[in-house]
Amino acid sequence: MTTRLAQTAGLTDVQADIVAAVRDFVDRKVIPTAADLEHADAYPQEIVDDMAAMGLFGLMIPPEYGGLGESLLTYALCVEELARGWMSVSGVVNTHFIVAYMIRQHGTDDQKRRFLPRMATGEVRGAFSMSEPELGSDVAAIRTRGIRDADGGYVITGQKMWLTNGGSSTLVAALVKTDEGADKPHRNLTAFLIEKPAGFGEVMPGLTIPGKIDKLGYKGIDTTELIFDGFHVDSANVLGEVPGHGFTHMMDGVEVGRVNVAARACGVGLRAFELAIRYAQQRSTFGKPIAEHQAVAFHLAEMATKIEAAHLMMVNAARLKDSGERNDVAAGMAKYLASEYCSEVTEQSFRIHGGYGYSKEYEIERLMRDAPFLLIGEGTSEIQKTIISKSLMREYEL
Repeated sequence: MTTRLAQTAGLTDVQADIVAAVRDFVDRKVIPTAADLEHADAYPQEIVDDMAAMGLFGLMIPPEYGGLGESLLTYALCVEELARGWMSVSGVVNTHFIVAYMIRQHGTDDQKRRFLPRMATGEVRGAFSMSEPELGSDVAAIRTRGIRDADGGYVITGQKMWLTNGGSSTLVAALVKTDEGADKPHRNLTAFLIEKPAGFGEVMPGLTIPGKIDKLGYKGIDTTELIFDGFHVDSANVLGEVPGHGFTHMMDGVEVGRVNVAARACGVGLRAFELAIRYAQQRSTFGKPIAEHQAVAFHLAEMATKIEAAHLMMVNAARLKDSGERNDVAAGMAKYLASEYCSEVTEQSFRIHGGYGYSKEYEIERLMRDAPFLLIGEGTSEIQKTIISKSLMREYEL
């Protein structure tokens, strides 16, 4: 279905061609297979292989490392299209993209040469690890600890939680507490680049991926724990080889990650609207299509307006980051608004579908289970409001 919603002004021909190619791919390969894969909780290997062949894993990796060298905006618009087809497919590239971005921005020349070319092809796939079982968004309270050993490396012990692509990835960027002597807690955090084989169980001595966490939605993609038990990491695998800077590195990654989640919310919301407006024109009651009943027509108008607003805020946050400006507030606002509107639009679409929306034969059922994840991924709505309000108090201080 073509759409007049969520259009982006000012794209280059290259950007427009890339986004159009992804949208065509989603219509041909993702939407027709998503329901069966999602209900089976099956990893979409064929779709992932096709995305690798299209160059999507290297979209923002510089050309000198084998990538396409595109902007965050281009990437976000591609994510929006992928999530429109199936949110889990966008999740396959999300953490990979964050890790590649962090290495691009903060890695040493050796780390860039070691990882980025293989990440561009999808040979190396990234995962991102900050949270812990009792941690949530309180990053400064991380307990997983890395202790210096005799040869200058680190021995890590602790438990991480909520790793998207934890089993299928082969490179994990993990935030760990190290004793660097800083007074502020966040200056004792270090980002490690940990290479591992894909799989579950004890994948390396001292490193265990217990198994997939069973989830309400966001199926097909593996979400896992990660357990360190005396795991050794060389100092060359500290991001940028600068211990104690992990908090700054990770927050930079989270900013682009929040733009990504906003883009996913835009995609899911857009698909929910497409399903609703199609169904409302096909389903008739009292002698006319339900779209002609004012109650339903008003729902459609509200949904379209929310989608437009969310898309514009997401695009603004991406363009701000691309310009080199700090975008933590813009990204937080975009992520907050887009995820909340996505949840509302999806529920409105569900209501329009009536009883059929509760059936697994209809796509809206899957979207109803996927949308709530966006309210909590990359920081809850409450965390976004905390970030936004603190910035407002600084800007408007009396």
